Amino acid sequence: MSSQAVGNQTSSQATDDYSYGNWYIDEPQGGQELQPEGEVPSCHPSVLSGLLHACLAVLSILVLLMLAVLVRRRQLWPRCGHGRPGLPRTWMVPAAVFTVLFSSLCLLFPAEDPLPFLTLASPTSRDGESEAPRGPWKILALLYYPALYYPLAACATVRHGAAHLLGSTLSWAHFGVQVWQRVECPQAPKIYKHYPLLASLPLLLGLGFLSIWYPVQLVRSFSHRTGAGSEGLQSSYSEEYLRTLLCRKKLESSSHTSKHGFLSRVWICYGNYIYTPQRGFRLPLKLVLSATLTGTAIYQVALLLLVGVVPTIQKVRAGITTDASYLLAGFGIVLSEDRQEVVGLVKHQLWALEVCYISALVLSCSLTFLMLIRSLVTHRVNLQALYRGAALDLGPLPRSPHPSRQAIFCWMSFSAYQTAFTCLGLLVQQIIFFLGIMVLAFLVFMPVLHGRNLLLLRSLESSWPFWLTLVLAVVLQNMAAHWIFLETRHGHPELTNRRALSAVTFFLFPINVLVGAVVAAWRVLLSALYNAVHLGQMDFSLLPPRAANLDPGYHTYCSFLKIEASQLHPATTAFCDLLLRTQRPQPLQGPQDGLRHGEEEEGHFPAKPPAPTLCPQPLPAGRSQCLQFHR
Repeated sequence: MSSQAVGNQTSSQATDDYSYGNWYIDEPQGGQELQPEGEVPSCHPSVLSGLLHACLAVLSILVLLMLAVLVRRRQLWPRCGHGRPGLPRTWMVPAAVFTVLFSSLCLLFPAEDPLPFLTLASPTSRDGESEAPRGPWKILALLYYPALYYPLAACATVRHGAAHLLGSTLSWAHFGVQVWQRVECPQAPKIYKHYPLLASLPLLLGLGFLSIWYPVQLVRSFSHRTGAGSEGLQSSYSEEYLRTLLCRKKLESSSHTSKHGFLSRVWICYGNYIYTPQRGFRLPLKLVLSATLTGTAIYQVALLLLVGVVPTIQKVRAGITTDASYLLAGFGIVLSEDRQEVVGLVKHQLWALEVCYISALVLSCSLTFLMLIRSLVTHRVNLQALYRGAALDLGPLPRSPHPSRQAIFCWMSFSAYQTAFTCLGLLVQQIIFFLGIMVLAFLVFMPVLHGRNLLLLRSLESSWPFWLTLVLAVVLQNMAAHWIFLETRHGHPELTNRRALSAVTFFLFPINVLVGAVVAAWRVLLSALYNAVHLGQMDFSLLPPRAANLDPGYHTYCSFLKIEASQLHPATTAFCDLLLRTQRPQPLQGPQDGLRHGEEEEGHFPAKPPAPTLCPQPLPAGRSQCLQFHR
């Protein structure tokens, strides 16, 4: 009995040892799963992201309600508080808020939960992913994030200490939540493990600036209790523009003697293509926002193109083994008889592919940034011309100075269009430059350096009679046109040998057809390259002048200039501000020393302060252009 039991136990143990489940000795015990190498595990923060966003949404609503109460109270009691509602006194606050908004929208691309607080109500699967469809919620997120960040800009429009306090609280709350999330979950499994952290850098910079700017303004509001300073800041640019326009002096210096020199020409060329600040002129807020969003879009698109492709190429290159030789042999490609040499060649080719991709990305970003700087110069020139009353060639737009429905819509969508054009233009440039650099690298440079795979050179070798014929035809026709069919008479070239010209044209017609086919292909390539480089620019049309109105980007730009020149003219703003100052009641002052109360009744009043002038210093004789408004 005992021996039989021992035998049964031994046989059962042997069966367990050779069972299917014990073949894989590296399998983790207890039902645990191994994490694939290089894959980032899902993050589980201590505080749910949905709860934090719900708190931020409630806080934003409370801030908006408090701002509405504050503005309403100041409308009923104008003396309650200081300053007045209006636009922010600096362009940096709207630029920071738009940067934060656009960066948040860029983070929606890889996000599984477009509205984070939906995770509090939606069921999740065992993998931690929500089972509800996320397509409609991403559309709703396009409206949620502007509403979430709008109070950050609204607090800057109400020039009051309480508004600055609310802005400080809200900006610090947003900044703290973003920093908390990035510290707890610095990596993500989508696209690239560090992509969310890198993509949120502009967002953190914008929120960090707002969290510093609002407390500084709060301190200033306690130190400056009068509202005159803010009003002066609002109209300072308009007065500076008008002062520069009316009191401009002609500089007489030795530079006139060398204005045609080499350095002066270089400086003029530099000023025509690179934007430099100009005294007495500032770009409108809308153009500043567009430039800021364009820079942010260049960073976000370049980051996405970089982290979406380069890490994948590096992983593939690191995983190349001798099996690659069999794979290539299956397609009829035999690089070498030695397998290790084949591995080295494939890795070298992948490294060259990575270099081509990064080079194309650097070239695309550089050209897009240079086109942005060039566009700022064009914006300034066009606005200055419109301010002077010049009629620019803006297509078939109506010449009426009154705004239209379509012009207002174009003004509203200008910055958004500029951002979208920049993103698409950078993507198209990356594709074109990558293909071009890759063709040059793999068909020209690398075959010449290594002496193998000379496909392009062999094709040229086999077809050299064709290309030689085309080149000779073009050269001979130009030489004949210069030496045979042109004759100089009385100092002017004249056409001669007309019969020979007609005969040569007839005989060379078939060859010129082939030359025309090559020129047509070259024309298509140049047109595609030119339009791809300038796709992000809206200050000129990519279509010919007769069809410029069909270009939606150029049409939007022209309508935007019309609104800017007719509604936000700095000279008009300066005149209106000076007129409002003359109508503002002056505070009553007590009698000065030596002036009795009876003299006031007799009509002896203190001297009036001087009228505001736009010229800080006297002008030369014959240039009395200073403008004064007398009370």
